Amino acid sequence: MPASATNSLRVAVLADSDTRWKWGALTANRLAPEQSDIRLDGFLLRGRATPTARQLEEVGVRPDSLREVTAVEFLRAVTRDAYDVVVLALVGGGVQAMLHGLRRAWDGRTERPVVVTGYVGVVYEKLADGLLLRHGADLVLANSRQDADRFRAVYEGVGADASSVTEVALPFLGGRPYAGAEDPSAEQGRGPYTVVFAAQPSVPDNRRDRTYLLNRLIGHAKLHPDRQVLLKLRSKPGEHTTHIEELPYQKLLQRLPGGAAPANFRLVYGNMGEVLDTTDLLVTISSTAALESLHRRIPTVVLTDLGIRETLGNHHFVGSGCLASWDQLDDGYEPVPDPEWVARQGVAAGGASRTESGGGSYATAFDAARARIAKLVAAAELPPLTPYYTPVTAPGYLPGILARHHLGPDGEPLPGAPAADRQAGPVRQIVRRAARGAYRHGVQRVAPVIRRMGEL
Repeated sequence: MPASATNSLRVAVLADSDTRWKWGALTANRLAPEQSDIRLDGFLLRGRATPTARQLEEVGVRPDSLREVTAVEFLRAVTRDAYDVVVLALVGGGVQAMLHGLRRAWDGRTERPVVVTGYVGVVYEKLADGLLLRHGADLVLANSRQDADRFRAVYEGVGADASSVTEVALPFLGGRPYAGAEDPSAEQGRGPYTVVFAAQPSVPDNRRDRTYLLNRLIGHAKLHPDRQVLLKLRSKPGEHTTHIEELPYQKLLQRLPGGAAPANFRLVYGNMGEVLDTTDLLVTISSTAALESLHRRIPTVVLTDLGIRETLGNHHFVGSGCLASWDQLDDGYEPVPDPEWVARQGVAAGGASRTESGGGSYATAFDAARARIAKLVAAAELPPLTPYYTPVTAPGYLPGILARHHLGPDGEPLPGAPAADRQAGPVRQIVRRAARGAYRHGVQRVAPVIRRMGEL
């Protein structure tokens, strides 16, 4: 009997990093019908970016159950248990592997869960590659009208079914609307004008540029001693996020001359939404935090100091009205976002205040997806999953993707794949932790040294 028959919705979320867990868990809650009970089972795909307990706590979503699994273990779990919806919050290759694995696992079944996938934030690179790897899910969520149009164009351009593309919005928008730094109606005791730089693990990707940004941020704090200047970090050294961070700002800061950072400059961690509650100016290269900030009507700057380049991702913000440099910010410049551009991104539509009171388009952004899922869950049967990539359409590409997750070309687990429902023993757990630590040490310490030596 499907879980929906018990007047509740049972959802499984498979994620491979802290950010994707945040997106997947919040999306699952947004997709649940109003006034329905939702049971959320979380599965963390074992790998280099498996979230730590601190990172999970920072997201603020508490599932009913949570465990770390391999791909094969996840396939067996969702085959054994009755779920209404499966949310794949993974990198593209992981989604493709799961789609083929689920198709194989559910072979011959007329009833199966609804499969949902999508993107964590701004899609500014590998559009075709990432989209085609996600094709085959029942719903491919697009975070804005602009993304929905682009997604459909890609699918239709290769002759693939585009009906799965469903427009929604980023699930973590919202929060208290910005009242202005000097607005008398603002919360009492709010504190001084606060500038927040939202750091990214892999943008920029070299020491010179990251040191430059750090120095400019510290310079801004010295130039404006009446302001609080915060460096918002995604992770602590040794933790991994969606993207590898080889040069953590914490370590770069330690190497600056003593006394370089003034008293009004500090590092902060925690939930981005809570940080934005006291932010007067959000600065970033291309972080999705810019969209969260714009949604609240907080003055937001996307930096141009390092150029406007596809490799940085800030090209996505061309036309936004938010592009500016540190020199301009030092002089007191505050940008004015373009309303049409902002609306196409699915943020601040109708104003943040209207969103909080139940009005505006963001309040209804998930209605279409919610209705589609309800219809599919209630259906007597669903057709098999049909990914665009098959051994016929991509014989030189697909097998390698599947093999990385211990699956054969037909989606069947390969011989020797990890067994399900078997807890790792103490020795294996120690070895696993040591191996993960060695990997992170190699990424953060050894790899940069080797690259520098190669440039000699």
